[in-house]
Amino acid sequence: MIKPLTQAFVTLFDRYMPDPFVLVLLITLLVFFCGIAFEGQTPLAMLDYWQGGFWNLLSFAMQMTLILVAGFAVAKTPLFERLVDRLASIAKTPGRAIITVSLSTLIICWLNWGMGLVAGAILARQLSARVEGVDYRLLVASAYAGFITFHAGLSGSAPLLIATPGNFLEDQIGLISTTETIFGWLNIKIMIAVLIVMPLTCRLLMRGIDKPVTLNVEQTEAVIRETRSARDLRPAERLERSRTLAWISAALGAACLSLYVANGGGLNLNLVIFILIFLGLALHANVQSFLKALDDSTQGISGILIQFPFYAGIMGMMNSSGLGSSIAQFFVNISSADTLPFLSFLSAGFINIFIPSGGGQWAVQGPILAEASQSLNAYFPDVVMGFVWGDTLTNLIQPFWALPVLAIAGLKARDIMGFCAMIMIATGIAISLVLLF
Repeated sequence: MIKPLTQAFVTLFDRYMPDPFVLVLLITLLVFFCGIAFEGQTPLAMLDYWQGGFWNLLSFAMQMTLILVAGFAVAKTPLFERLVDRLASIAKTPGRAIITVSLSTLIICWLNWGMGLVAGAILARQLSARVEGVDYRLLVASAYAGFITFHAGLSGSAPLLIATPGNFLEDQIGLISTTETIFGWLNIKIMIAVLIVMPLTCRLLMRGIDKPVTLNVEQTEAVIRETRSARDLRPAERLERSRTLAWISAALGAACLSLYVANGGGLNLNLVIFILIFLGLALHANVQSFLKALDDSTQGISGILIQFPFYAGIMGMMNSSGLGSSIAQFFVNISSADTLPFLSFLSAGFINIFIPSGGGQWAVQGPILAEASQSLNAYFPDVVMGFVWGDTLTNLIQPFWALPVLAIAGLKARDIMGFCAMIMIATGIAISLVLLF
């Protein structure tokens, strides 16, 4: 059954999935009219909610752009290429390459989603040039699929938020330690299931591919070769090719990082970007090489820059119109103490299609789930983790988070979404079984 199902899903998404920008426009219209039809909002009110939320993701869009270009610059260093060569020596066959990329991204995204998202895409791109016969689309889909662990890991917004003093639910539920959520037994069981099921699913999907789509990625020279001797260079060119300047700047960055850690600072998206920028400066031969790598990386950022404001507008309409709360409340109304974690999982997966930000979605669902847990006497940490895994699962068919991956890979959403849908179904069944039994 693997082959016909895989071909059916790949063909379906290839033929009917539009460009992500077209998709975000369609979702915008859908939410706009649903707010009017189901929440009794006026068109003027929905327009006001849309415009009010439109600019709420500007800083996040810049963060995503920077993490993309900085991560790409690090990938074009000799050190990273040697690391990929070492992995390629282990993953000599297409099957091993698929499993290597999937497992690597699952683990790195659990540690930090920003680092994992970029590292997985770059690893997939580089391995495609070194492993003969591997399907590039499936390789990239396997890398993106690893993103599913991010919200259940060390950078997950909901588990970290409810453990932070002063959060908006503290008066209602108190503080809940990460030992009950991220490091709780339920999350450990789900992680084990995902670490087994997802890579194996990615590997099995190879059987549905008759003719692998391959990509020959040119080996990039990190050092721009000098065509003139140092004696003939202008002073400005000497500065551009100066290793000393790059290394001194990197040393300043390392000093700032050490001071930040010494003062008790934790890992976050801004810190990951900071590390990538100065790591890139340190590992490139000179400033000119670093800037050339940045130039090469900026070709795919247009999707992030134009689509994130539209998603912010959708989130504004979902939150302000009450549509998101109504959907969450519907699932709560049909729940019991035993089924609330599972129905939290289902509702989060559905709402995530319209509110693809974990933090923004938790602001909508969190109070409703907390109240339901208290009234049903359900164990709230398990309800939170059900929400977390539902929120991440449908990211596999939501292009919002795939945009940086697609930009690095040079693919369109329709190229990988057929595979991602299959991975989502298999992984979703495994998570559901853990939540129910």
